[in-house]
Amino acid sequence: MLVLGIESSCDETSVAIVRDGKEVLANVINSQIKIHERFGGVVPEVASRHHVYQISMVFEEAFKVAGVKPEDIDLVAVTEGPGLIGSLLIGVNAAKVFAMMYKKPLIGVHHLAGHIYANAIEHEMKFPLIALLVSGGNTELILMKDHFNFEIIGETLDDAVGEAYDKVARVVGLPYPGGPHVDRLAHLGKDTYKLPRVYLDDQSFNFSFSGLKSAVINLVHNMKQRGEEVNVNDLCASFQASVTEVLVNKTFALAKCQRVTNIIVAGGVSANKGLKERFEATLPEGFNLCIPSIKYCTDNAAMIAVAGYYQYLKNPTLADLTLNANASLELESK
Repeated sequence: MLVLGIESSCDETSVAIVRDGKEVLANVINSQIKIHERFGGVVPEVASRHHVYQISMVFEEAFKVAGVKPEDIDLVAVTEGPGLIGSLLIGVNAAKVFAMMYKKPLIGVHHLAGHIYANAIEHEMKFPLIALLVSGGNTELILMKDHFNFEIIGETLDDAVGEAYDKVARVVGLPYPGGPHVDRLAHLGKDTYKLPRVYLDDQSFNFSFSGLKSAVINLVHNMKQRGEEVNVNDLCASFQASVTEVLVNKTFALAKCQRVTNIIVAGGVSANKGLKERFEATLPEGFNLCIPSIKYCTDNAAMIAVAGYYQYLKNPTLADLTLNANASLELESK
């Protein structure tokens, strides 16, 4: 089965063609990072306008790279939500036009399901499993007993982990997107600033990062007031140590509670080297850890094509041309 995937939930315009949920024939991504860098974050109106400008060219490049024709496609999978509504609409409407022109079946895919199924490209997803979903907008612990069976057990009560990274980066003067810069500098520093580890309570699998973010802001402000110099490398290392310790410990605690030995990490923050290193360093004996390659961690259409493939196999309910974008779409079991 050849699946055409389309992703435009935020600031990446991406089209991919994947065979049988495994073989990525093309995964073309046009990123807007440089465009939004000067604003310190994604500007929704600017993002949607650039999607309009890029979408046709990205489509053409994907088919060129894959070496297939539009007529060869068996299924069209598109991100229907959540995300920026203007950006989502570009991808959804492009998918509907393609499906209508070439009379192809259409399916709407949840963006977070796409991130989870990025793991299926290079690995075998073994159930039951615990998925730690970490990105700029989400931090969740999800139990999966089968394909497209999602039970959200823990989530952030305030800031998502990626959001906290970006805000801390801004405080210490690092450019957008802040996560990769904080991760890089953390490997040059040491955990010398004693920042809090927020576990909430022993029974909770939820997360909270606003207090940690505030602790960093107050630390920097107070040091500047006293005329002291902030060691940015050490501060990044201390912040990252606090974040990764809580993420990893809570993931393993939930896995042991559910008697699950398969762990996957998904979302943009799964590209974080510090998080991967802590998982690998503390992985209990008998546990399996799966993290996608960096090229599949951030937003891309290959993950949407793969998720669409497994979603169709589990429940071949198709969308029609009334399919619409949903900025606050809930993650549901199929």
